[in-house]
Amino acid sequence: MLLIIVITFISTSMFFEQSKSADALHLLNTKPGSGERPDGWTPLTFRKVDRHTEYEFLEDKGKTVIQARSDRSASGLVYSLDLDPKTYATLSWCWKIAHVISKGNGTKKSGDDYAARIYVTFKFDPKKASFWEKTQFKTYKTFFGEYPPKGALNYVWANRLEKGSAVPNPFTERAHMIAIESGSEKTGQWVCEKRNLYEDYLTYFGEEPTNISGIAVMTDTDNTGETATAAYSDLVLQ
Repeated sequence: MLLIIVITFISTSMFFEQSKSADALHLLNTKPGSGERPDGWTPLTFRKVDRHTEYEFLEDKGKTVIQARSDRSASGLVYSLDLDPKTYATLSWCWKIAHVISKGNGTKKSGDDYAARIYVTFKFDPKKASFWEKTQFKTYKTFFGEYPPKGALNYVWANRLEKGSAVPNPFTERAHMIAIESGSEKTGQWVCEKRNLYEDYLTYFGEEPTNISGIAVMTDTDNTGETATAAYSDLVLQ
């Protein structure tokens, strides 16, 4: 349920309009050390989750860093978009965690916690939907006022999933959990990643992606009751 709320929130937020160009879109563009929330990012909280993850905005070697601390909590930060994934196909970022979630298990709802994760959601387009999808998504819109995203790619730092493997999210088949890192070997150090969103969507959903509707970062431990610390930096779309 938590994941469904996350991707719905991104879809319904006011989105950032960006012209189709080859210019890189830097998502952490606040002056390092200012302590201010980076431009474009919005807090994400949940009705049934009273304990929220704490986020700080720090400077590390001249770069803006989002630092997250979770104690049996869940909340995130989202950046809403409306971008063509053929134009902005590549997402790169750096992240660091103190330790993995020992009870985390990507195949079970009770283990759907990660020390670090990044969501990329894709917009639902009724013009490209099947009859069944139109019916299902129209019902959702009737209750919530907006269409939910078509699908979501979840890039996670896992503890049990093998690095490079992927599984459907235990709450919804419209999201795939992709283990970009796994285990404790690289904990405590910055690790930088790069993914082709267009190719990943084709791989895991078997069809052309619609527009990118948002990106979220979240460190959460509400399902496992554990604690976690993570940091995110250098998030760039290009």
